[in-house]
Amino acid sequence: MIDSGFLNDTIIPGLYMLAAAGFILAIKWMNSPATARRGVIVGEIGMLIAVVGTLLRFEVVNYQWILIAFFLGSAIGVPLAYMMPMTAVPQRTAISHAFGALASALIGTAEYYKTTPSGFTMGALVLEILLGFLTFTASLMAFGKLQEILPTRPITYKGQNFVNLGIFTAAVVIGITLIVSPEMTWLFPIFMGLALLFGVLLIIPIGGADMPTVIALLNSYAGLSAAAMGFALDNKLLIVAGALDGSSGFILSIIMCRAMNRSFSNVLFGAFGQLQVSAATTSERPIRSASPEEAAQILDASRTVIVIPGYGMAVSQAQHKLREMYDVLTKRGVDVQFAIHPVAGRMPGHMNVLLAEADVPYDKLREMDDINPEIPMADVALVIGANDVVNPGAETDPKSPIAGMPIIQAYKARTVMVIKRSMNPGFAGIDNDLYYMPNTLMLFGDAKSFLSSIVKELAAVARS
Repeated sequence: MIDSGFLNDTIIPGLYMLAAAGFILAIKWMNSPATARRGVIVGEIGMLIAVVGTLLRFEVVNYQWILIAFFLGSAIGVPLAYMMPMTAVPQRTAISHAFGALASALIGTAEYYKTTPSGFTMGALVLEILLGFLTFTASLMAFGKLQEILPTRPITYKGQNFVNLGIFTAAVVIGITLIVSPEMTWLFPIFMGLALLFGVLLIIPIGGADMPTVIALLNSYAGLSAAAMGFALDNKLLIVAGALDGSSGFILSIIMCRAMNRSFSNVLFGAFGQLQVSAATTSERPIRSASPEEAAQILDASRTVIVIPGYGMAVSQAQHKLREMYDVLTKRGVDVQFAIHPVAGRMPGHMNVLLAEADVPYDKLREMDDINPEIPMADVALVIGANDVVNPGAETDPKSPIAGMPIIQAYKARTVMVIKRSMNPGFAGIDNDLYYMPNTLMLFGDAKSFLSSIVKELAAVARS
């Protein structure tokens, strides 16, 4: 039998150190597509070590309840992981934030009613519960918008920011009161309710175009809540893991904001994403369209093709057909590159994940800043379901809601082909000037079906 003192003072801290090292290495390796798989495996091993270390803390573990939770969680989580389509990864990420934040908030709530702590510990609990509950409801709202259960457009009303600020201020004041006088337990349910309400009101005025930034920000909040829980429970591993999660999510949010040329305040309070297009202007502007046969002929005659994927590719699950087109064109000597915008899709890295699923070579995925100087030399820029990230209005129209947002400069290619179901604006609700430019051809249809037709035509050309 292992001595409990040796277990708690040596073995468990050692396991926690190994787990923390695994988390740090996981984040480092996931920074590159070439090492991302290794990073995921190391992170999973780190989490397994952390769980084993926690289960060895006999004084705080009820194995009966843990086994029940384990089987219930597995019954939900395993089918969710296998059945969830890649297009729904943003929604799944949002709901994961919600569950993690709820767990953190409930643990903090239980700790408060169990011990009624004071001083620094109470301060950590207040922060943990505030961030946990607001992240829970905010993530549920983000899930609803991404799943289109709720309106994706901003829901706004007069004085909304003042209402939100008032609710948040009230929650902070009550939280400070609880830190000073933790015995005032009647205030605690009010504090919880305000945090839950603020999470809802925080997300409803945010439009769908800002969801990548919101997802990253909610990830940061969930991590900070876990770090605060670590301070409240005196658990160093929780502090490390939560700090890593919180800081990485915050840094990613900054990257997303820079990619859209926007500030946090503008994302959270700007109500970006309302329909800005004039129907009259849209209907009167001429467009040119092409068939799959014409598109295949243009691609076959090209030397350089730059593919710009967007959420439309994800919706139609067209990444595998895109890989087939890549293979056919590459065999015919065409140089095919993939231009990735930081906020393409509905979560950070969405396009990278989809293309990796189709085994598109990592070295063919190019960042926006790297590929833009090469686009003027490209014969074709093929846009697949992307809207706002290729909108030249960001550079040419100072009145556009996306003015100043860095874009992939598809319009500079000799020929631009856009696969799109219709002329409806994208998730941001903004009309795209690219569709009306003289060098643009609209390829109307489902991305998967249209790419399949292009591949057939290319194959027929190759046989002839």
